[in-house]
Amino acid sequence: MQVQKVENISYKDFMNEFYKPGIPVVFKDASKVWKARGLFTPKYFRDNFSERKTVVNEKEYTMGELLDLIENSSSERPAPYPCKFDIPSKLPELLPLITPLGMNYAVPNWFQSMMFPSVVIGSQTELFLGSPGGKFPVAHIDYFHTNAWVTQLYGDKNFIVYPRGQDEFMYPKANNKWESDVNIFNPDYEKHPKYKNATPITVTIKEGETIFVPWGIWHSAESLTPSISVIFDQINASNYDEYVKDVWKYKKDGNKAKALAVLAYCKMAKYFCKAGDLFARPQ
Repeated sequence: MQVQKVENISYKDFMNEFYKPGIPVVFKDASKVWKARGLFTPKYFRDNFSERKTVVNEKEYTMGELLDLIENSSSERPAPYPCKFDIPSKLPELLPLITPLGMNYAVPNWFQSMMFPSVVIGSQTELFLGSPGGKFPVAHIDYFHTNAWVTQLYGDKNFIVYPRGQDEFMYPKANNKWESDVNIFNPDYEKHPKYKNATPITVTIKEGETIFVPWGIWHSAESLTPSISVIFDQINASNYDEYVKDVWKYKKDGNKAKALAVLAYCKMAKYFCKAGDLFARPQ
């Protein structure tokens, strides 16, 4: 089995062939609607945002420091990983360059609705920097049952995805069901014998390409070169009920009154977002 790469696919065909059955797919040309395509390079970010800061592995770095480390990294000596900048708060100037965010495929996306505050749980739009050898050694499922969209704007990256129905082979961690206990790049079959039955599928995402990873799909990634990606999450009617359950589980052990208020708000927002879908779907 392979992850299919598509070009000039219609929204209707995408929904029927990939979105509804929950199958990952790579778009070769979806990002052509972004001004960021061809613009986002290490030089662009060094020239314009060198002093912007983020935290990687509990240490603060500037964009310039990270780019220096990335451009001088190797598989044997990779730069810190993962390097993420929250775009709305740290790099808001980029937002007009990645519009429309959904590229006319990731719609409807209720995280983009006026019904949701900008810091709503589970909603992320991030700039992601990678280097040769940078990788997540463990597979994971995205929190809150969100769909993930990753657009590679500079360099190449491998994505490793697993078909649905392989949860028992992935050994979810006892304290974090979203992460596998298996080091997928160097599995210990004595500790995780069922992982032998897992069927990881690797696909290389080239510059300009976008991968859609449906909710509930185990996946990981490995940068092959210095790389720059934009990542965002999606919810709508298809995964919203599971999203609300996850938000409740996340919130209920804190302030119970606030958790109930969030739950009530989420349930109310569902009806307004469903009404808004009438205007969000491409024809």
